[in-house]
Amino acid sequence: MHTVQKKVCLLGDFAVGKTSLIRRFVEGRFDDKYLSTIGVKISRKTLEREDHRLNLLIWDLAGGDDFSKASANYLRGAAGALLVCDLTRAETLITLTDYAQQLRAMDETAVLILVGNKADLLDERQISDEALATVAETFAAPYLLTSALTGHHVEDAFYHLAEAIETLP
Repeated sequence: MHTVQKKVCLLGDFAVGKTSLIRRFVEGRFDDKYLSTIGVKISRKTLEREDHRLNLLIWDLAGGDDFSKASANYLRGAAGALLVCDLTRAETLITLTDYAQQLRAMDETAVLILVGNKADLLDERQISDEALATVAETFAAPYLLTSALTGHHVEDAFYHLAEAIETLP
């Protein structure tokens, strides 16, 4: 059985939950201790397919100003990305446009999926489904609501990204 390797990125501002989403997907656990990612951290997860293995190289990129300094080098070769916003902080949705444009400037066919994280914090939610849908539509991307804490739709987001990048030429 052959192995196909694809690079994917998680993009979004500081503290939206990118590292927690990756940890939940790769390790099946949640850690509530916040440690800001400096630069990039690369994780790997192998998905068994019918006729091959899909090896996902998951790049966890620092958000905010740190990202813009080295974005081209980090994004080069990415087949797609999860664009992550924090549902409890409205400003994190607005900045996703910049991340998406930077990735699409590197590769216009890169797959994008919008992820509204921290869906478990219902009382603190500031971003509506309608707002998510509007932004997702501008990228021709689907969106999902996730919770790294509970695991809600975390695997769905990564599997959806994996399936979409496998259909690329």
